[in-house]
Formats: sequence, structure tokens, C-alpha cells
Amino acid sequence: MSANQEVMDSGKSKVKGRKAIALAAVVTIVWLGISGITGPLFGNLSSVQKNDNSKFLPDKAESSLAATQIGKFAESSSFNQFPTLVLFVGKADAAKVASANAFVQSLADKTLVDKNGVALTDKAGNPVTLKISDYLAPNAAIAAFPSQNGDAILANLPLKDTIAGALLSDKKPVLPAVIATIRFYATQYANANGFITHTTGLGGLFADLFDAFGGIDTSLLATTGIVVAVILIFVYRSPLLWILPLLSALFALTLAGGVIYELAKHNVITLDGQSQGILSVLVLGAATDYALLLIARYREELHLHASRVDAMKIAWRGVVEPIVASGSTVTLGLLVLLLSELTNNRGLGPVGAIGIVCAMITILTFLPALLLLFGRWIFWPKRPKFDSHDEKLSGIWAKVAAATARSPRKYAAVSALLLVILAGFSPTLHSNGLSTSQSFTARTDSVVGQEQLLKYFPGGAGQPTQIVVAADKATEATTALKAIKGVSVVVPQTVSPIVPGQPMPDTKVVGGKVLLNVTLANSPDSNLAVNLIPTIRAAVHKVDSTSVVGGTSGVYYDIHQATRHDQRLIIPVILLLIALILALLLRSIAASALLLATVVLSFLATLGACALVFHHLFHFAGEDSSFPLFAFVFLVALGIDYNIFLMTRVREETIKFGTRKGMTKGVTVTGGVITSAGIVLAATFAVLGVLPLVFLAELGFAVGFGVLLDTLVVRSILVPALVHLIGPKIWWPSKLQNETETSDK
Repeated sequence: MSANQEVMDSGKSKVKGRKAIALAAVVTIVWLGISGITGPLFGNLSSVQKNDNSKFLPDKAESSLAATQIGKFAESSSFNQFPTLVLFVGKADAAKVASANAFVQSLADKTLVDKNGVALTDKAGNPVTLKISDYLAPNAAIAAFPSQNGDAILANLPLKDTIAGALLSDKKPVLPAVIATIRFYATQYANANGFITHTTGLGGLFADLFDAFGGIDTSLLATTGIVVAVILIFVYRSPLLWILPLLSALFALTLAGGVIYELAKHNVITLDGQSQGILSVLVLGAATDYALLLIARYREELHLHASRVDAMKIAWRGVVEPIVASGSTVTLGLLVLLLSELTNNRGLGPVGAIGIVCAMITILTFLPALLLLFGRWIFWPKRPKFDSHDEKLSGIWAKVAAATARSPRKYAAVSALLLVILAGFSPTLHSNGLSTSQSFTARTDSVVGQEQLLKYFPGGAGQPTQIVVAADKATEATTALKAIKGVSVVVPQTVSPIVPGQPMPDTKVVGGKVLLNVTLANSPDSNLAVNLIPTIRAAVHKVDSTSVVGGTSGVYYDIHQATRHDQRLIIPVILLLIALILALLLRSIAASALLLATVVLSFLATLGACALVFHHLFHFAGEDSSFPLFAFVFLVALGIDYNIFLMTRVREETIKFGTRKGMTKGVTVTGGVITSAGIVLAATFAVLGVLPLVFLAELGFAVGFGVLLDTLVVRSILVPALVHLIGPKIWWPSKLQNETETSDK
């Protein structure tokens, strides 16, 4: 090539480089503008949550059918209420009961205050004039009555069920404010009259649940950000580089939050507190993982190219396929939740999918632009030089890869045995559901109140199981119900409130049917009460085949049944989708089957580890019925990521060096970044434990442990060892199996 030609080529290269840098600047400015719009929307995400379990069921569920019929008896039927129970523990003579009655009836006129009794104000500083009466169920009787032994008094303040979605002017939920007001004045009254008081029931429990989810916008996000920052600083050993992937991940989260806010606001999707909490850790974890993969490949290419623009082009081409394949796997896995019978599960599907898509888009556009703008110096103090030398090719992962290649049979046997032993404990997992009071890791006032309530009153007091039965069958149905162990009281709905000591009012009949209120001995959302629903339904259906059973216990039972249906349907569909994606990506059925089998084994091993930790270390009461499904969706979808990252690189290297050498090179060059990515994702999900909710703590541990198991055992040892044993046939039926046989010889 002539000197003039070299100068011309150099000039063209510089012009192309300047164009690329200018494009990067434009992309960065555009992203800053997008974040300016979506950031405030993400901040208001909690205002569009819906957290009422009774609204999650399909219309065909018996408790949903019952709700429709129960609503015909009275606007104030307890199915359409949030029963709020105020318990006073202490001597309950006639005078104290009368005094308690007067007090609870006076609560209706109380203006909302915070837990310290300070009046609420709006954003402008004006006092909030809302009263408890604004949220009481219409025509509902408020009364206090003593326990059988006269050592406690219980009052029920039936709130409207619509309070679950009501907001104050500052867009915070109303329910916690109402319960805080009741607790403040109840505590004052109790202290003055020698009582100990607790506010529980659905109103108290859900208010504490809302307070727990209120930490999503602050403690959860802040903790996640700090954890990711610390890990990135450790990974990069740089005081600056960690800022770029973390900033990109936060931009991805605000973009996802903005999109979800608009969709939830217009009722296109359903968002609850649980989904929002998962969204934050999912997006931050996934986006950081993709960022680590891009930066690692970019750093590798900077050693091979003088131009950072050329290095980024090759790095971007090298990671776009695995990132898109990985993100598509997780996205499709989450979207399969749309097949769920429960609206909250269906809501999590698109919420999570939107988050993953936003993470992919952000990391493949915004982060490359930032890296190009800042240049090599952003890696300081270990700036990658154009010298074809990369110290990572001789580090710890090179030694791990070489050891596995030397003794694949030994490493495959040991790692597989470890997974099988852990998987053996998976059947001991107790995923039969948790009561609302068991759902907290902290002992909130409502949880303590629920425990105390069971000492003095039937657990179902104030929250009856409700049965609509033909009027001419009511007596027979009542007799059948009273014969069931666990049923305390059966009382028909009357035309007027029942007053102790007064004659029983007439039974209310609507359309030839009556409503039976059944008080159970156990808390209505406990397993004992929920498991009694099939017996109750069988008894009343035998008397009247048109009867329907609803109420809190019925709702929980139908939720558990719907969850089990979802598991039987969704898990096989997700496995099929992942198998297809892997087969298309790797052009190999054999590799697809192998990777899928190892991830499923890893999932079962994780469930076994969870059973041991949850029952013997954390001493949780059990697992939510939806725990196995959620754990599967995240573990299998996210766990396959690391195998995709590994095997796409192995396939690339196999074309050059053959299968076994390609596997050794693949483990060597991806070991550090995949391990770092696994640690980031595990840590972000573990942060769910900062919220005082058992389900999120369990899910956080399961995903964190499972991801580390995938990263450190499955991807690092088991899969490489099996590929070394199988050899080129791992690429069957693609032509690569024949080409690599020649290369490996």
C-alpha cells in the first residue's frame, strides 16, 4: 500500500471515528431527555398499585361468584368490607363494655392523623379534613362486645373495601392513615381505662402491608443501588468506571417505571407492591449483568484495536446476540405469566417483561455511547492498552478451565452429586400458603393483635365465611355446618342488626336465598381455616347444589387452587420456550437439552436448599403457594442467562479452535464477567430482604442462592465438564459437530 493510500485510509478512519463520537453524544442527550420525563413518573409508581387479594381471582372462582350474590343482600355485607378489629385486653365488665362501645362509635368523627396524633396536611400545607366516617361501610353497625370469659373486648369497624385503592392528595394510600388514626385514639383510650390495645383484622394487616411496600421507593431502591455500586467498585477496581453501568441501570429502571406507570394508570396492566419491589431488583440486576458483559468484551477488544470506536463496534456485535437472547428468554418467560388465572401474576408478567426490555435497550444504546465519550481513561487506574495482552487470559478462570478440561469426569460427578443431594430436600418445601399475619418478618401491631385475638375470641370473629343458600334449605345447611369441627357460630343475615339481649330479627331473604355468616375457630386466612373450605363447600353443596361459599377463607382457598393450576400450566410452557430459544441460538438440539437439564437440576437443588434454610435457620411458618412458580420463573429464566453468555462464546471459539479448546477458552474469557454478573444479580435479589415480608425475603434468598449456584457450579464446572465428555456431538445436529471433530484431533 502506498504512503498516500495509508494517509487516505487514516483520514477516513478519523472521520468515521468523529462521526461515531458525535452520534454517541446525541444518543446521550436523548437519553437524558427521556430520563427527565420518566423519572418523575417512576417516583409516582406506588400511587397506581392495587393490593386487594379478593380482586385477583378469576370470575369463575366460587368465591367470586359468591361475592356477586352476597352483594345483593346489603351494601354493607362483610364481603365488601375491610373488617378492622380493635382489641382491648383487660377486665370487661358491663360498664367497660358500654364505655368501649361509646368510644368506638365516636371514632367515626375523628379527623385523620399520623401515628403521633399530628393532623395530616396536603402538599400545600393545608390540613386534611378527611374523617374515618368517610371510609366506613354504609349502614354498618359499629359495636364492641366482650369475650366469653370477660377478659377482653373486641370492636369491629367495617371499612369500605374500596379503601384499598383510595389515595390521599399526596398520592399515598389512605388505609395506613385511617389505621394510624384508629391506633392513636385507641391507645389513648386504652391507657386511660387500663387496657392493652391492638388493631388487627384485614384493615390492620393490610395497612401494615402497605407500610411495608412503602419502603420500595426509598429503602429498597437505595439499598440496591449501594449494593450494586460496592460490587462494581470491587469488580473494576476503578473509582470511576462503576458509575457508568450503575447510571445506565438506573436509567433503565426509570424508563421501565415510566412506561408501567402510564399502563397501570390506564388499567392496561395491574401493578401491586410485590411486582414493584421485584421490578426494581430485576431491572437493576439484569441491566448491570448486561453492562458487565458489554464492558468486559469492550475491554478485551481495546487490547486488540487502537481505535476505541473499532473496539466498541466489535464488542457490541459480540454481545448483542447473547444479550438479546438472554433478555428475550427472560421476557418470554415472564410473559407466560399472562396465562395465569390470578390477575396479580398476570400483572407481574408484563411488568417484569417491560423492565427487561428497557434494560436491554438501555445497555445496548446508552452505555456504549457513554463508554465512547469517556474513552480509555474511564478504566483508570488499569487502562487497557493496545498491546494484545489481556491479563484475564492467565488468571484464576484460566486455571479453572484447564482443571476441568483435564479431569471432566471427576468434576462432572462431584458437581452433579452436590446438586442431586440438595434437590433431594426439595419435596420438604411447605408451599401451602401463608396467612397475612405470617407474611411479615417483623412483629407488627396487627400481627401481635391477631395472635392475642385467638386467645379470647374465635379466630374468624369479624371476618365470617359467607354462604348463600336457598331459603328453604337454610335450616338444613345450618345444621350441616354446625356439625363441622372448626365452625364456631352460624348466623343468618337479618333485616336489621342483631342486638344482644333483644329478640332475633327476621332473616333477610333475597331472591329466595339467604346469607349465612359462619364464624370459624381459626383466623380466616390461616391454613386451618382455608383447608376447611372444601369440607364446608361439600356440606352445603350436598344440601343445595346452587349454594356458593365465599368470604376471606374462600378467597384464600381459591387463590391457592389457582396458583397450583398456574404451576401445572406455566412451568412446562416456559421450559418449551427456553428450549426453542436455546436451540435456535446455538443451532443445536443436544446443547439446548443439556443446558435446560442442568438449569432444572439447579432449580430443584435451590428449592432443597430453601427448604433447609427457611425451616431450620429462618424458622418461617412456611412458603406462599406461589413461591415455587415465582422461583421457577426467575431462576430458570435468569439462570439460563449465564449458560447463554458462556455457550455463545464457546460456539464462537469452537469455530476457530474446536469444541474442547473452545470450551476452555470460553470459560477463561467469560469466567470473571459471568461470576461478577451472578454476584450482582444475587445481591440485588437478596436486598428484597430489607422489606419486612416473608414472601419477598424467601424469593430474594431463592434467586440469590440459585444464581450463585448456577454461576459458580453449573456454568463454571458442570456444563464445561459435560461438554468435554460429550465432545463435538454437543453441537448435533448442526454441521459444527463434524467440523469440530476434525479440529479437536
